[in-house]
Amino acid sequence: MSALAPYASNPDRTRGRRFPETTPPGRSEFQRDRDRIIHSGAFRRLEYKTQVFVNHEGDLFRTRLTHSLEVAQIARTLARNLGLSEDLTEAISLAHDLGHTPFGHAGQDELNACMREYAPDAGGFEHNLQSLRVVDALEERYASFDGLNLCFETREGILKHCSITHAAQLGDVGERFLNRTQPSLEAQLANLADEIAYNNHDIDDGLRSGLLTIEQLQAVPIFERHFAEVTQRYPGIQPRRAIAETTRRMINTLVVDLTQTSAARIAEHAPQSVDDVRQAPALIGFSAALRAEANALKRFLFENLYRHYRVLRMTTKAQRIVRELFVAFHADARLLPPDYRRDDPIAQARAIADYIAGMTDRYAIGEHRRMFEMSQL
Repeated sequence: MSALAPYASNPDRTRGRRFPETTPPGRSEFQRDRDRIIHSGAFRRLEYKTQVFVNHEGDLFRTRLTHSLEVAQIARTLARNLGLSEDLTEAISLAHDLGHTPFGHAGQDELNACMREYAPDAGGFEHNLQSLRVVDALEERYASFDGLNLCFETREGILKHCSITHAAQLGDVGERFLNRTQPSLEAQLANLADEIAYNNHDIDDGLRSGLLTIEQLQAVPIFERHFAEVTQRYPGIQPRRAIAETTRRMINTLVVDLTQTSAARIAEHAPQSVDDVRQAPALIGFSAALRAEANALKRFLFENLYRHYRVLRMTTKAQRIVRELFVAFHADARLLPPDYRRDDPIAQARAIADYIAGMTDRYAIGEHRRMFEMSQL
């Protein structure tokens, strides 16, 4: 392990686990967290959960699993550059989407709408909170406790954003939202590594799918600049290779800028501990120029990919599947597997949300067919 900076999260000084455990031999506490995440059922199910394109639409499109791996790879590089804990950064990166529903944000939004409509006192649904719920309660792998019993630092990093109402119910990991302080640098870094990963791989998937064109993307400054460099240096390069080379260079530019800008901010504020980091402004970030370019790319993808009519058609189908499953289970809990039946109405609504959120894309589609198609009798 590389030497940690004084402002890094140190596994030897962790704030601990909800249920005390003996120190793992041969591994740090953060390595143990990473390993538990990788071996969890929720992590494996990410292989069949939507990033942008529903899993069955093609073998080469990103899924939540491959996205999480790409985030972790970028985040570890950044952590090493800045003297932070690579293991903690990797653990946060691998766990950040564990609570995502089938069908990506379409599934999340519809499940939230169902919860607010049918169980207004249950608190809605948000995938970030669900990721924490997965590692704190829903995984069932250990005899001594529910969940994965991760370190405070990993749990805090998973919870990227949270309302004040929810934060007040979350104990130690909710404190920073109430006190308006910062999370660890590892958590800040994983959040931006997530952005770097999805912006760039969504370009690749968008072009591969035919929903985006190179001509459209040339209106985006950060893409146009790097694409021009590639085509000038490699005349006649095949389009697929040109795209890969362009996105590779874009990622490198963003990583270098984030490293340099963050190092300068850290030097300016000179934190000597994690507590100093918490009291400082956000120290991990892009320069103003790259932030503007990254935002322009995000706006382009939202308008031209995420709101493309073919994506919206799938979004509509996904929302219908999630809603019809929720309504059916809410009307008659006997339709649920026994483990998800509750006597209390609020607890029952949350259990239905847990059941649906844990489904993969193809399981949700299959469950909907079994529930509503006569041919599945």
